[in-house]
Amino acid sequence: MSAVPLPGPEPVPQPEPILFEAVSTPHRSFRPRGFLVLAGLALAWAIGGGVVFLTLGAWPVVPFLGLEIIGVLALVVLHHRASARAREVVSLSAGRIRVRRTDARGRREEAALDPYWTRVAWDERQGLALVQRGRRVAIGRFLSEEEQQDLAATLREVLRRYREPVFDNPQLREPS
Repeated sequence: MSAVPLPGPEPVPQPEPILFEAVSTPHRSFRPRGFLVLAGLALAWAIGGGVVFLTLGAWPVVPFLGLEIIGVLALVVLHHRASARAREVVSLSAGRIRVRRTDARGRREEAALDPYWTRVAWDERQGLALVQRGRRVAIGRFLSEEEQQDLAATLREVLRRYREPVFDNPQLREPS
């Protein structure tokens, strides 16, 4: 009789270590105080318009002014909440550069590139991109032009270091 080893639990794959990661999100300068100021101005506009229409005898217009202001403020709040979900993550791990995007609606797209063959391209018309063998993946959509140039310089340096690793071999050190 031959003994057949029983299959054990499969080893859990360890995630690849991330060597570099850049996260960009849309600029969201709208704070609660700003919303209150906007709501106050919209309310003042609606009241002013309501008074004008009441003095002209067009009182049926007044409720529509209120509904219009409520609708506009609701759309502003919805847009602000949706923009909180949008993000772009560029990460470098052993063997791949990954670009993951999530838009305001929660839709995701992902691209993976080989770091040895990828180069960083930036120009004024097309913006920042990672290019590999004719494939162009735009990155940094939420960044200003200056921030895109900073990210491009950083990515070039990170890719250079990845392609040209420095090894510390004690046998090759100079004797002291």
